[in-house]
Amino acid sequence: MRAVRLTVTAAVTTAALTALSACTAKSDAKDGDAIQVTAADTTCETSSKTVPAGHVTLKIENKGSRATEVEIVFPDDRIVSEKENIGPGTKYTLTAEVKAGSYEIACRPGMKGHGVRQKLTVTGSGKTAKRDPKLDQAVAGYRQYAQDQADRTVPLAEKFAEAIKAGDLDAAKKAYAPSRLGWERTEPVAESFGDIDPKTDTRADGLEKGQKWTGWHRLEKALWQDEKIGAEEKTLAGQLVTDLEDWRKRVGKAEITPTSMANGAKELLDEVATGKVTGEEDRYSHTDLVDFKGNVEGAQKAYELLKPVVAKNDPALTGELDKQFTALNGLLDKYRSDKTSYDFVSYDKVTEAQRKELHDSVNALAEPLSKLAAAVVK
Repeated sequence: MRAVRLTVTAAVTTAALTALSACTAKSDAKDGDAIQVTAADTTCETSSKTVPAGHVTLKIENKGSRATEVEIVFPDDRIVSEKENIGPGTKYTLTAEVKAGSYEIACRPGMKGHGVRQKLTVTGSGKTAKRDPKLDQAVAGYRQYAQDQADRTVPLAEKFAEAIKAGDLDAAKKAYAPSRLGWERTEPVAESFGDIDPKTDTRADGLEKGQKWTGWHRLEKALWQDEKIGAEEKTLAGQLVTDLEDWRKRVGKAEITPTSMANGAKELLDEVATGKVTGEEDRYSHTDLVDFKGNVEGAQKAYELLKPVVAKNDPALTGELDKQFTALNGLLDKYRSDKTSYDFVSYDKVTEAQRKELHDSVNALAEPLSKLAAAVVK
């Protein structure tokens, strides 16, 4: 879910992660070849409007007063690559792989709306540059993983919706968190379509002006805070299934590259830092740790698929990532009944000291994970 309004804790976390990324993210492109992107509250300036096909590097600086999001998008708004939550006064280096064609670089101050955009033309033959076959295998594996997760999510969402339509409050509460796991594991792919996430996974404070609140969190509020299921909730439950079925059908069209997998893994950790650790994501149900685990599993899957190439290019990085994934997963295990279940402790029972421990472990993983895209293109 695209975080829009950050609490002080989330803002500090984001700034820390962004600062680490700005120092550690690298590219095979020289600084002179990178596109300098200067984002502000009402402008988005880019140093180049044309680049050759292959790996493109964006050197992003946010000179505005609000957190911003920078994306490389197709004309139909599908996202090639993105970085959310770039705090005021911070920098970030984004590496992406692009084929010949027409694109836009979008800056979204406050992470809302269409954003300020600049045209980007990518020249070349339109073919993907020759690369290690293991990377093609990784992309194929991740595409299948994303499709599998979508295929599994729809029946779980249908079960959730059926409980709501039956007016069964307890059954609906029980079905809520499991219905979200596949989405949370592959959230960057889901978000890449642009129009699905706002309908399914937006919190009340993330709504655009005039946008009707729909999706999981609207229903979460009805179940836990309002403790009621009315005609509107039953309609919204059916709409959630329809929207998720749309997502399932479109997953196969997602633009997936080795760098988008690597950047997506980092985005999933940022999702944890700005929503799950703070308790903002599932603020009514307090099932944040289920989403937390889903994000970590999705990030780890992308890493594991890329690992054969990364291990050759940067063996020290794989050693550190293995260590930090193991540590974070071990810490999460403390909060569930057993290692195979998703029966996690209600997040409102997790103390501030425990939340800090989780936050620190996420930070420890985010730092080496920010180097993954650079290791892929070495």
